[in-house]
Amino acid sequence: MRFLCFLAALLCSLSSLAASRCDPDVPTQVAELDDVHLAYQSIGRVSDPALLLVMGLGGQLIHWPDEVVVALCEQGFRVIRYDNRDVGLSTWVQAPTTVNLTYEVLRYKIGLPVTAPYTLTDMAQDALGLMDALHIQRFHVLGASMGGMIAQHLADMAPPRIESLTLIMSSSGAPGLPMPSPALLHLLARRGAADRQAALEQQADLLAALGSPAVKDDRKKLLQQVALAYDRAFNPEGVKRQILAILAEPSRVALLNRLRVPTLVVHGTADPLLPVMHGVHLAAHIQGSQLRLIPGLAHRFQEAFKAPLLAAVLPYLRQHREDGSPIAQL
Repeated sequence: MRFLCFLAALLCSLSSLAASRCDPDVPTQVAELDDVHLAYQSIGRVSDPALLLVMGLGGQLIHWPDEVVVALCEQGFRVIRYDNRDVGLSTWVQAPTTVNLTYEVLRYKIGLPVTAPYTLTDMAQDALGLMDALHIQRFHVLGASMGGMIAQHLADMAPPRIESLTLIMSSSGAPGLPMPSPALLHLLARRGAADRQAALEQQADLLAALGSPAVKDDRKKLLQQVALAYDRAFNPEGVKRQILAILAEPSRVALLNRLRVPTLVVHGTADPLLPVMHGVHLAAHIQGSQLRLIPGLAHRFQEAFKAPLLAAVLPYLRQHREDGSPIAQL
C-alpha cells in the first residue's frame, strides 16, 4: 500500500514537472545575429531534442497556439518559436516602401521576375543563425505556410543538422499550381488602414477568409486575436516585403528532389490560399516523404482543427525524436 501511494505521488510529481517545464509563458529573448536580431522563446528543457517552429507570412511567434506548443513540448521536445525578420520584435528591414504589390503579383502571374529586398534563403539563414546562437547542432523543424518554404531551404542548406522536417500548409512554389482567389489576394495586399480599429477590421477580414467554410468564426474572438498581434508589433510594410520574397522565389522542385531528410507534409483539403494540390505536389517531390491530408482544414490554426493537426504531427515527431522513451523525457 505504501508503495502504491509512493508511486502515485511520484507520477503526480512527474506530471507537475512536465507541466511546469512546458509552460509557454516564458520571457522573450533576443539573439543578435550578423545582419538581424531575432526575438525567440524556448519552452522545455535545454537537454531535450530541439524543435524549431517557423511561422508563415506576417505571423509572429505568438501565432503558434500555446496549447499546440505545450503538446509538442510534452512529447519531450525543447520547442523554440521565433519572429521572422520584418515581423514582431525581430529586426524590421529598412527598404524602400514604394513597391506596388498588385503590380508585382501581376508580374509573378505572367512569369516576369520580381525584385525583393531579401530572399527566403536569407530567412532560412536567419533560422540557422538562431540555432547556432543557441548552440544547437541538430534539431527538428516544423514550418507552416511561408515557414514551410523557409524550412525547405533550411533542410537543403544544412541536411546533416535536420532530424526531421514537418511542412504544414506549404508549397513547392512550382509554376502551374492553383493560385489563391483574387478576393483573397486583394485582402492580402490591403495595407492602408487609417487607424488601429481599421487595421484590426482588415486583419479580422483576412483571418476569416483564410478559415474553413465548415467553421463559423466568432468575429469578436477574431478581433481579440488580431488586437494582441497589433499591440505587440504592427509592421504592414514588413509583411509586404515578405510577400515579395515569396514572389521572387523560383520553383523549389530541384531543391526538393535532392532532399534526403525525413519529411511529413500536412495539408488541408479546404485551403483557400495554397489549395490542396500544393501539398500533394510538395510531397511528391520529396523522396520518402509522408502526406497527411486533413479534410476541411483551411489556412489557419482554427480551434476545430487543432486536434486533427496534432493527431497527424505528434506520432511522426515521436517516431523521429532522438530518445523515444517517455519516462526519460520527464
